[in-house]
Amino acid sequence: MDSKLRRRAVIVSLLAVLIISAVVLYANTLAGRSSDAVQPSPSYSPADGGSDNKETESTVRPGQIGDDLRGFLNDASFFDPEVNPVLEAAKDAAFRLSLVVTSVEKDLRIQIVDSGGDPVTGESFFVELEGVGEYKDLDRDGVIYIGNLASGDYYVKLKPIEGYRVPNNPTRVYVKEKVEYVAIDDISLLIKTESEIDANVEDTAVTEAREDADRTEITKLQSVSGGSRIGIDVSKWNGDIDWDKVRREGVEFAIVRAGYRGSSTGSLVEDPKFADNMKGAAASGIGVGVYFFTQAVSEVEAVEEASAVIRLIREYNLDYPVFIDTEGAGGNGRADGLDPETRTLVCEAFCRTVENAGYTAGIYASRNWYNNRLNTDRLDDYFIWLAEYRDIPLYQGYYSMWQYTSKGRIDGITGDVDMDIFYSR
Repeated sequence: MDSKLRRRAVIVSLLAVLIISAVVLYANTLAGRSSDAVQPSPSYSPADGGSDNKETESTVRPGQIGDDLRGFLNDASFFDPEVNPVLEAAKDAAFRLSLVVTSVEKDLRIQIVDSGGDPVTGESFFVELEGVGEYKDLDRDGVIYIGNLASGDYYVKLKPIEGYRVPNNPTRVYVKEKVEYVAIDDISLLIKTESEIDANVEDTAVTEAREDADRTEITKLQSVSGGSRIGIDVSKWNGDIDWDKVRREGVEFAIVRAGYRGSSTGSLVEDPKFADNMKGAAASGIGVGVYFFTQAVSEVEAVEEASAVIRLIREYNLDYPVFIDTEGAGGNGRADGLDPETRTLVCEAFCRTVENAGYTAGIYASRNWYNNRLNTDRLDDYFIWLAEYRDIPLYQGYYSMWQYTSKGRIDGITGDVDMDIFYSR
């Protein structure tokens, strides 16, 4: 919900509560006074020197309602609502903001969040970086990124904004000199769902291996021996999967897409079928690994991508590596033009961050990309997943897994599916 709509909804709810409280209070007051309307005449004791029928000035006559039926009109605070401390505290918290500030390498990412820890969008926030200047949330997504900073301590302060309570004191943060390949805290604030982005523009991966395919491409499940295993890799494009049928077909493992970085905006997006596929495969006794389609253009962004995957997989048990999927995005992707050195640094940063979190890491690419777009001699320490659609690959380098077709057909999956062989290592 947009922050303005959320604020209006909270205000309307508070007004409704206040009106109802006032009506109830007024009704209870009238009911209380009505209960005192008819009082019996006090008994009179002869010891007081009077008769049993003597009436004093304080005696209330039958049918009399109070002393002054219009007295409440002279009470200026009669209709004032009672202060509810719980309601007031909730109201205060609803508009209280805080900052989540992280640094990967000579940079700061400042996230403005509400009391529930969710990013506040739709507002033009300003922050002041002491000794440097002011920065604005131009796209109003609740995130402000500042790059090219010298390492050291900084103080960040959120400028006042109407309708919100901002922190009184600045937030202290240390800007790192070099990337440390450690998962970023609170990366979940940056992970979006496809309902928040234009998936037609952002999810545009193009499998480069199709360009090298020839008529020898195998499209059926292969029989393997010697410790090798047969598997598939899947994403939202495979739709709903009947994992029990897939298992009965002989599939032993599945590499599931956890998500992707948008080809245009660079947003981190969770694959909408990720959770279903992870749970379905595991429940059917199929081992799982994951991959993430990268559009990172720097080591910093690669650490972000790895952090997003680490966050998404934390509740699952993995039997296979976490792969970074490096391939094109139709020629117009933000990372399509990277030189081999930068692309290699991206893959290294992703894999090192994944391994520092306790997982096994690997790289997925086509034969052409391994030969021409990456410095593969620097990637030997990681699992290499080759995509080459021939009966016998032409790639001369070492690889641990082979995606041999994108046109496989098996029971339990509608349409084509990628098929793979995982070799013992």
